[in-house]
Amino acid sequence: MSDTQVNSDAAEAAPATVPLRFEVAVLPVADVDRAKAFYERLGWRLDADFPIDERFRIVQFTPPGSPASIQFGTGVTTMEPGSVKDMYLVVDDLQAARDELISRGADVSEIWHGRGLGTEGHEPGPDPAGQSYGSFASFSDPDGNRYLLQEIGERLPSRE
Repeated sequence: MSDTQVNSDAAEAAPATVPLRFEVAVLPVADVDRAKAFYERLGWRLDADFPIDERFRIVQFTPPGSPASIQFGTGVTTMEPGSVKDMYLVVDDLQAARDELISRGADVSEIWHGRGLGTEGHEPGPDPAGQSYGSFASFSDPDGNRYLLQEIGERLPSRE
């Protein structure tokens, strides 16, 4: 089966009933203290900084209003620093979020509309019709792990 084919048995299966809550995304960073200072400057909540030993340290932050967190540290991943791209941060007011992040030292892109992912299909400025899911901006941490801000005012019915 190719990656694009859908398993027809799975497509017809009943919806899952056991809760599976996405809790944490692991970020690869080169300098734990530099990354910690960056997220503190953004105003994210520091949940944990556990220096287990010289080879293992876990730092966890949670963005304001988010049920999920990020973790980074020493010995927590073999991914290359900066290799995580396009982690969505959903916001009610993209301009306000952009302004606050910039005031806290983040280098945030200009706002665009169209496609969020990739490098094509980006038109300057917010979505002219003000539609949910259509306006974006992005920023990266000091290692290059990239966040994608997406403005959502009204969720799709299946996402409420």
